[in-house]
Amino acid sequence: MVWDSIPAQLAKENKKYIFGSVKKGARAKEFENAIQWLIEAGLVHKVPRVSKVCRPIKFYEDYNAFKLFCVDLGLLGAMSDVSAKDILVKDTAFKEYKGAFTEQYVLQQIIAQDIKAYYYSKDNSTLELDFIIQKEDVHPIEVKAEENLRSKSLSTIYNENKDLKPWRFSMAGFRQQDWMVNVPLYLIYE
Repeated sequence: MVWDSIPAQLAKENKKYIFGSVKKGARAKEFENAIQWLIEAGLVHKVPRVSKVCRPIKFYEDYNAFKLFCVDLGLLGAMSDVSAKDILVKDTAFKEYKGAFTEQYVLQQIIAQDIKAYYYSKDNSTLELDFIIQKEDVHPIEVKAEENLRSKSLSTIYNENKDLKPWRFSMAGFRQQDWMVNVPLYLIYE
C-alpha cells in the first residue's frame, strides 16, 4: 500500500507523507516497517522535513514529517502508467503531474552527488521549499517545471536569513541574480 501510494502522494500538494491517504484512519506505526523495508531495498528515498532553514541543517530535522520519492524517474513513470511517448511527444503527463516528475528528477540529481536532501514547510502556512541541502553553504531550492520564475517561498526564506544561497532549478536559462541563482534543469549535476 505504501509503494502504490507514492505517485498519488507526490502529485498532491501535501506538506508531508499522509498515512490516511494510504488507508483510511491509518497511523504511522502501521507502516513504519514497510517504509523502512522500501528504503533498505533501495526503492525509495525518504526526504525529511526541517523546522528551520539555517546551518547546521541536520539540527532542525523533523522526524515526524517526511516525503517519499521513488529511487528513479523511470520507475515513477511506470508506476504512474505514463508512457515515454506521453512525456516526450504529447506532453500530456506533464500537464497534470509535471511538478512531481520534475521534483523527482531534481532529487535524483542531488542524491547522485551524495548530498542529503531535506524539504521545508510550515503546517499553518503555504510556505514550502522543495529541497534544502547543505553543501558548504545552506541552499534552499525551489523547483519549477516550466519557465515560471516566481519564487515567493524562496524569497521569503532568503529575506529571513541573508546568509542562505538560494537556487532555483527550472526550464529557464542560467541566471545569476543578486540573491539567488537560476540553474537550468539539465545543468543540475554540474
